[in-house]
Amino acid sequence: MSWRWLIALAMLATGAACAEPIAIVHATAWTLTSDQPTNDATIVIDGGRIVSVAASAPPPEGALVVDAAGHPVTPGLMHAATPLGLMEVSSATETLDHSAKLAVPGAAFDIHTAVNGNSLLIQLARVDGLTRAVTYPAASPVPPFSGLGALLHLTPSGDIVERPRIGVFVSINNRAATASVGSRAAQWQLLRTALENAMATLASPATAPRPPDVQALEPVLAGRIPLAITTHRESDLRQAAKLARDFGIRVVIIGGAQAWRVADELAAAHVAVILDPTANLPISFDEIGARLDNAALLHKAGVTIAMALHGVQTYNAGSSLREGAGLAVANGLPYVAGLRSIISAPAEIWGVAEHHGTIAPGLDADLVIWDGDPLEPSTAALRVFVNGTEVPMTTHQSELRDRYLPFIQLMRAAGWE
Repeated sequence: MSWRWLIALAMLATGAACAEPIAIVHATAWTLTSDQPTNDATIVIDGGRIVSVAASAPPPEGALVVDAAGHPVTPGLMHAATPLGLMEVSSATETLDHSAKLAVPGAAFDIHTAVNGNSLLIQLARVDGLTRAVTYPAASPVPPFSGLGALLHLTPSGDIVERPRIGVFVSINNRAATASVGSRAAQWQLLRTALENAMATLASPATAPRPPDVQALEPVLAGRIPLAITTHRESDLRQAAKLARDFGIRVVIIGGAQAWRVADELAAAHVAVILDPTANLPISFDEIGARLDNAALLHKAGVTIAMALHGVQTYNAGSSLREGAGLAVANGLPYVAGLRSIISAPAEIWGVAEHHGTIAPGLDADLVIWDGDPLEPSTAALRVFVNGTEVPMTTHQSELRDRYLPFIQLMRAAGWE
């Protein structure tokens, strides 16, 4: 038998093993289709999708059985707004791809071609239970647009951009105003003018290709993708709600430190808020009203909320997300709402809930088995499945630990400290 046949047989055997259905048994399954977990659940996975979830059900014949031993099982976490994949080390400018310069069109600046799927930060986020994220551009010198974000699916392959142009991003705040046009009133005027001009252009017969910014804003005006506005101050949040009503578009707030002050107005305008649950200090004049129960107050008013932590959101995108949601729960947010804010709510906000965010038949089999409460900082992911395939739980950090730990132990045994 030739070596080519041997390789072919090995590939067929590997394919057969990958095609084997998986049954996770004895799970405390937080399906997020209800407010309570399904105890002693059996979750069946086949073909990268969830087939069934039921209490005390026997695994199907021939399935690979994974015993969760009563541990919590959730869908994979989803980070609602992060520069993951666009930034590796903030002080190393050659690793920064998250913002554009003056020559690049504002709304049409598309970052998805710069996403680094082999980033070590993505590797770390995946073993922390993060399987999806929306990465987005930072504020641009061209006000008020930052550009187009992208949906990432953190598979072990380098090709992790699942959906480019997931939303158009805007920055309206005191820092962006100071760096560009001087007044936030000008920022709002520029934004409204851009939307009005795009509407007028789209309503007229097309005699030539549409300008790039109009092409970027067309799905926003059609309601297919949201307009995501990074802003904090109460007056700006009221303008965002008014914008949603006036143009009939989906608006998402990123930040919203003072959102609790206008919670009812945001809820009425169906404006979702992606907030930092750790924000409780007046980092700027826009954030003087920051408070730790922001998430709880917004949830109580009926606002859809998700989490995005500033500063650590890239370097520890998974673990910091869980810790932030746990802090929000400690400050009044119901527990299941805390889980939803880092799993199913981001999927709803970005329009991907039809295949991610809950444990239900037909959805993607992105699942995490935890060794304890997912919202406790000391908890870790035991096993992570992406598209129904278990991913390695090794990282560059763990490999360094395993390489040098024996040497350190040997030195300590010899009396060296």
